[in-house]
Amino acid sequence: MTPASSAFVERFPVLDGSVGHVRVADDVSLRMIERRPAETDPSLPTIILVHGLASNARMWDGVARELSTQNVRTIAVDLRGHGRSDRPTAGYDFATIGTDLCRLLDDLDIERAVFVGQSWGGNVVVDLAYRSADRVIGSVAVDGGMIDLRRTFPEWDDCERTLQPPRLAGTRASRLEAAIRSMHTDWPESGIVGALSNFEVLDDGTARPWLPFEMHMIILRELWEHRPSQLYPDIERPILFLPADSGDVAWTENKDRAVDDALRLLKHGRVHWFRPAHHDVHAQHPVAVAEVLMSNLRDGFLS
Repeated sequence: MTPASSAFVERFPVLDGSVGHVRVADDVSLRMIERRPAETDPSLPTIILVHGLASNARMWDGVARELSTQNVRTIAVDLRGHGRSDRPTAGYDFATIGTDLCRLLDDLDIERAVFVGQSWGGNVVVDLAYRSADRVIGSVAVDGGMIDLRRTFPEWDDCERTLQPPRLAGTRASRLEAAIRSMHTDWPESGIVGALSNFEVLDDGTARPWLPFEMHMIILRELWEHRPSQLYPDIERPILFLPADSGDVAWTENKDRAVDDALRLLKHGRVHWFRPAHHDVHAQHPVAVAEVLMSNLRDGFLS
């Protein structure tokens, strides 16, 4: 592996949280960012923040900082293969990812937590509420949790061809940063830093995603095979959906139907729409997302 420069890391260090690593398997250590206020409210649960596919823990910086002002302890984690965590060749199925998160709780001596996940991470935290209900107080799916790719792509070959990520390895880091900033002019700096943190910068000044292309496609296949609607009737824990209306009418109508189906099948479900909003609504509107989380914590839904 080519040695990586810490260019983005040095420019945008984590200044308001504790960065550490937790070993969840013999060959896997996960990077986490913990923000623990000096006056943590004991009546409020710890929140575990789970990123989406090819993303990283720092996409949650803005949300975590806002929750910290409300005396909530948060832990954002780089899942295996992502960010500064280890990249094993296997273990990218939902069951293993869920086990990693439970072992994170074990290491930190946390019995149960609220899990908040975005996109693929939303499906992860919904799946976790099904598989490991004893560790989950409630799950929040941010523009995810109801993703069922086979509704749109009945055949894997079509999904594989349409949704494979762009080959960004080799792009000049300066050009990549300029593109991200120009595409997201309405994002706060925390969101920009989060997006840049999806990439490592090499000594030659080029960037590449932390998540290798091959592993990206393995996870995409797992997501294509995931059918969250089949899990909903057996989930006892509360599920809160925070879908984003991007302005794409057809895509939003599909989300509307998926959310309606989920609320019909779940024993305890809620939805709060963000309109209009980017798929990465947690990066775009961190204060608003944190406010919705706090509202559902304080009214007892996520408890």
